[in-house]
Amino acid sequence: MTFALPGALAVAGTAAAVTLSAWWWALAVPMVLLLAVAVRDATQRRHSVLRNYPLLGHFRFALETVRPEIQQYFVERNFDGRPFDRDTRTIVYERAKGTDAEEPFGTERDLYEPGRVYLTPSMAPRPVPEEPPRVRIGGPHCTRPYEMALLNVSAMSFGSLSAQAVTALNTGARRGGFAHDTGEGGLSEHHLRPGGDLVWEIGTGYFGCRTADGRFDERQFAEKAGHDQVKCLSLKLSQGAKPGIGGVLPGAKVNAEIAAVRGVPEGVTVVSPPYHTAFSTPRGLVRFLARMRELADGKPVGFKLCVGSRREFLAVCKAMLDEGTTPDFVVVDGAEGGTGAAPLEFADRVGLPLTDGLITVHNALVGTGLRDRIRIGASGKVATGADLVERLAQGADYANAARSMMFALGCIQAQRCHTNTCPVGVATQDPRRAAALDVADKAARVHRYQEATVKSALQIMAAMGVDEPGQLHPGLLLHRVDTHTVRSGAELHEWLAPGELLAGAPRSWAGDWAAADPDRFTGRPAATC
Repeated sequence: MTFALPGALAVAGTAAAVTLSAWWWALAVPMVLLLAVAVRDATQRRHSVLRNYPLLGHFRFALETVRPEIQQYFVERNFDGRPFDRDTRTIVYERAKGTDAEEPFGTERDLYEPGRVYLTPSMAPRPVPEEPPRVRIGGPHCTRPYEMALLNVSAMSFGSLSAQAVTALNTGARRGGFAHDTGEGGLSEHHLRPGGDLVWEIGTGYFGCRTADGRFDERQFAEKAGHDQVKCLSLKLSQGAKPGIGGVLPGAKVNAEIAAVRGVPEGVTVVSPPYHTAFSTPRGLVRFLARMRELADGKPVGFKLCVGSRREFLAVCKAMLDEGTTPDFVVVDGAEGGTGAAPLEFADRVGLPLTDGLITVHNALVGTGLRDRIRIGASGKVATGADLVERLAQGADYANAARSMMFALGCIQAQRCHTNTCPVGVATQDPRRAAALDVADKAARVHRYQEATVKSALQIMAAMGVDEPGQLHPGLLLHRVDTHTVRSGAELHEWLAPGELLAGAPRSWAGDWAAADPDRFTGRPAATC
């Protein structure tokens, strides 16, 4: 339709100008120019939206130049009250494109807004490291540890994302030497062919390693975990956007390839169960993770969750102590995490945001003396170097990013992920729409974004007087409580000492610690503190 109208008018106008009157050139010339622009849009490889919507896509870019009149339309706030708005997306887009994200005349944001977090600069800054540090993932029972980058691609499944998007993400990960989490949708050739490091995520549907009745298949798991590109195995208990319910992949997206990758019927909506069938208790979870590591020939194994009950996580810690084995990592997914198929009430009201979940998990592992064996990943609207530094100071060892990686791919937040009509080819299985995403260009953008963001984090750490991430601590974060009050993270939150829960839980933790049961996820009612 984009080509048909200007093409038809150009032909008609030209014919009329030649045969009837020269005045018809007034119609023919503009139509020829519009046709030329449409052809250029459809053949260029930089903007997916223009390839899918020649001519019409320019209206989107025109609207983005209007500022601040429509900027408020784009503003989103996460559960911590911190903005993930157009300015943040601008940083991601410009870093992905390799352009300078600096602006003159200082900030336009309200620095006195309650909930804002400030990073503390030092009067004695340090040199910026030439090479970014890496985090060793692998506890005492892991024989094949992995060196994780500070920022990696968070879980996004093939099926939810197009083959082109998955290929671009993994190609970018290979170029930048960071990890790519597959999401729970199985292990596809689009993950494996580019050669980037993978964290293979296993969800409640056990996609890619399931029996005909949907249960965990050890043989398939061991076979696929043996791929050289698979560096870590992650068991998904829950995700931030919808903890406690399974994922949904609409049947319109389940083509023959996706059905084969997942081991499900073609064209039928796939609903992941809300719970695992391979275990039903904290002790069963710990034993299952140990079995996964055994089947994976000693590769690092961990689990991902959106934290809800502190008591239940403490029950898992007790199970680890009883069983004498631990996972190699835990990924904390904040409730502010995004997805294309989350019920609104779950997205808004269920689960802890990343700050609270991260502090809970870090304290629980420190208090039980397990923190030195287990690395913590943070996931939930981590987009900038400042975000990364903040999470490291709150207890994380590394971070994963999903939404900002999608921005690097060209996502414009059209919010059509569940309809199979993504205008830029990122979240669709429509071959025509997905073909608009140029893999080489977008892979380069993913690589540039990750590299620039880690570099920014290292620059911020150096400005804070820190040589390495391990020197970051909550005291370096200042939280604006209200217009007149600022408190450090060290005094605003409670921080346990190593082994403190084992030696005698403090009053604020005693009830949950006493009620935590390694043989059931729902503990006894806590005693009144």
